Amino acid sequence: MVFKVFVDGQEGTTGLRLLDYLSGRPDVELLRIAEDKRKDPAERARFLNAADVAFLCLPDVASREAVSLVTNPDTCIIDASTAFRTSDDWAYGLPELTRGQRDKVRQSKRIAVPGCHASAFITAVRPLVEAGVMQADYPVSAFSLTGYSGGGKKMIAEYEAGDNPKLTSPRPYALGLTHKHLPEMRVQTGLAQAPVFTPVVGNFLKGLAVTVPVYPDRLARKVSPEQIVEIYRQHYEGEQFVRVLPFDADSNLDAGAFDVQGCNDTNRVDLFVFGTPEHVVLMARLDNLGKGAAGAAVQCMNVHVRADEATGLTA
Repeated sequence: MVFKVFVDGQEGTTGLRLLDYLSGRPDVELLRIAEDKRKDPAERARFLNAADVAFLCLPDVASREAVSLVTNPDTCIIDASTAFRTSDDWAYGLPELTRGQRDKVRQSKRIAVPGCHASAFITAVRPLVEAGVMQADYPVSAFSLTGYSGGGKKMIAEYEAGDNPKLTSPRPYALGLTHKHLPEMRVQTGLAQAPVFTPVVGNFLKGLAVTVPVYPDRLARKVSPEQIVEIYRQHYEGEQFVRVLPFDADSNLDAGAFDVQGCNDTNRVDLFVFGTPEHVVLMARLDNLGKGAAGAAVQCMNVHVRADEATGLTA
């Protein structure tokens, strides 16, 4: 079966990456809007309603407008903005989230793709909350180191121009502590409050790692690093796009350092636990343009249309 697919916002970073994933797939017919009609509501509505699957790679306001243009009940919308990630009537597009989540993605006509930082954070924290190890009111903090592609075309151009020496060093941002991924980080983990979260952008194109420090003796139930690894293994058993690494293995590091770009060009999340019985850090690594954006959107489409979940993706 061939599915008609339209990408609204195909000129942005995520949209372009989506086209890379979808172009050449024999089961996909890409619907292409004329360049001069990309902002024409009537023409966009025509394409949106002609599609079996419509990807929205737009700012929040434009995504909400696009959704309002869809009258075809058979069109599945997969939205990459932050507009619907905590809405009860949208399926959260992380099939590995918990038991039954894949069925929600399969059955829903409205799917919200997770944010890149949120995907890594939730993958690391949700299993502990769900297992009753981390209490909902545990005071969670996290930081994320990410490549500059997550900032979109403008940031990519600034870094690749190479004429600003300030961009050669890591740059913490969102220091007002109101990052746009925080609502879904709270809701989709089951935490009572959002984490204290600080993202840092580095001078590399893509790759992302979220680090969450944990005091085991302040959890609802004290666990060892090895036990956390086992909780991950049980939670993600059978998941082809989540890899749980063994505790304290030399192969987890590159000459003693952590490789943030180790999942680049894949749709995989790698989970690590480092530390001692008294101090632990959880780390989740992914490609922010893959599992953190366009790859996750394609995975959701595959689940929804009942294709092989790995079609067009690399684990």
